[in-house]
Amino acid sequence: MKKSNNSKCQMTKHKIQNKSKYQISKDKTFVLVFVILILNLFWILSFDICHSYAEELKSKTTETLTKCICESKTSQPVCLDELKDLYFKDNKYNDFVELLKGICPENKTVEPAVNYYIALARYSQLKYLEDAKNWDEYFAKGNEYRDDIVNCAQAALGATTSKDALNIYSRLLLYRFHADQQDTFSEASLAELMSAVTGFAQSNGDMEVVKKVADKLIIYNESGKAKELYKIYALKLAGSDIKDAELRSIADKFYQDANLELAEIIYDIYIERISKGLSKEKLVSELTGVAKRFAYNNNAAADPLYAEKIFKKIEEAGGKESWGEELMYLRGFNLEKAKVFAQAKDVYAEFLKTFPQSNHADEAAYKSGVIFIYVLRDLKSGRDYLEQLARKEVLSPHALAALYQLGLLKQWEGELPAAKEYYDLLLEKTGNSDPEALAVIQERLNEINQGKPLEYNLKLGLDAALKEEFANLNMNKVSLESSRYLPERGQEVAIHSVTSLGPTGCLQVELQYLWSGDLGMVKPAVTQPEFRTSYGTPGTKLINMVLVAPEGITDRSIDLIDVH
Repeated sequence: MKKSNNSKCQMTKHKIQNKSKYQISKDKTFVLVFVILILNLFWILSFDICHSYAEELKSKTTETLTKCICESKTSQPVCLDELKDLYFKDNKYNDFVELLKGICPENKTVEPAVNYYIALARYSQLKYLEDAKNWDEYFAKGNEYRDDIVNCAQAALGATTSKDALNIYSRLLLYRFHADQQDTFSEASLAELMSAVTGFAQSNGDMEVVKKVADKLIIYNESGKAKELYKIYALKLAGSDIKDAELRSIADKFYQDANLELAEIIYDIYIERISKGLSKEKLVSELTGVAKRFAYNNNAAADPLYAEKIFKKIEEAGGKESWGEELMYLRGFNLEKAKVFAQAKDVYAEFLKTFPQSNHADEAAYKSGVIFIYVLRDLKSGRDYLEQLARKEVLSPHALAALYQLGLLKQWEGELPAAKEYYDLLLEKTGNSDPEALAVIQERLNEINQGKPLEYNLKLGLDAALKEEFANLNMNKVSLESSRYLPERGQEVAIHSVTSLGPTGCLQVELQYLWSGDLGMVKPAVTQPEFRTSYGTPGTKLINMVLVAPEGITDRSIDLIDVH
């Protein structure tokens, strides 16, 4: 019996312990939930307090800025711009306009600026609604906002003259509005803007205003008009007491900001200045620095045509002795990338005479051969360059490419045994080092061995380049462009065509793009005006494209990509 009682006591004690543990666990859960609720409540209260504080701070800032505006004695108070930033950063355009429409009516001095900022707010609001795809408000209120833009900007214009920056900004806003709408007023508003800015500059207005207008015109693809204004800006700058070194520094800064149009104008002024005082050696050195900056080098901020302009000045200033190996090569390479192929060929020819042992010699020879054949339609001269390369004992990537081109030309001419000899030699020299080249060579040999015609796109590319019947195809209706011309092996390259066929009425012209040449491992469809590829081996890659419209072959183009 004692044993039984002990057992019961132990069981009871165990139950009490379990119950106690359960109670403790339950208490812990309660405490945890309570703490979480308190923390959430604290966070909510803190957020409300912070939000209320931020709103209170914004309200006080608004009051301060509003008072500043109302007490302003100038026509364009800085505090109005600060107030704009306060509302624009949160896209509170309606609140801003509502505030401005009732702001200090007794101060007529600031009224033109208030009208301008209402117009600017409505313009920015329409842009915001478009970006946010808030079409309900856009279509319900759009016309009302457009009326505010036109009426308020016109009111600002009516109260100012072209001597006032506010007048220029109002005209710029109207031009942007009409250009965005693509309406009938855009051309007239641009002409009025240009006339007003010219008058503003002549009246010794703030030249930063002129620059800002030019910057906006660049965005609207009005580069010609922008250059006019940049020139006015630069001439005013150069007419001041600014020193040569500071002028060069300003040009460098605009170049670094990718504002090439303005940078070039200031560089021109700087070069004209230093040309009168520097020695030949120092002048050539300065010109070389500018030319290298603008020459193509995989840098988006490049202008090969401007670089060539400076290269010509180097030639004028220093003569032939000013050309070192790398500089002469760069000039030819830059002309080639600018698609000024005939001049590039001349520079390459001079380069090969002057520096026949250069590391760039094979590249210059191969490109000269390609330009003669595929651009200038001179098969004999082009073949001479390619054969010189093919006869070398040690074959570089460019010499191997020359062997392929020689075989291809023989195959196109129907001299199949000679073509096969070139292809066989190429297979022997290439080995297994280039899978892409091996596949192409094998395809050509299969065509010969099986009595098949040359691949259609390839044959048509050669026909268009060399047959007399296609002599009218001069590459002025289509050009090829690459996202980079100096890619690394394996790096993606995007290649696209740019066509300029003139007006076609309302009909959408269906074009075919017949790609051939060194396309990497891709085969673009005839409907593709662009494609992406990469290359596994170094060397110059020749891309060929024939453009076909419903009426027949329309034009052709080539491009050269240098893989490292």
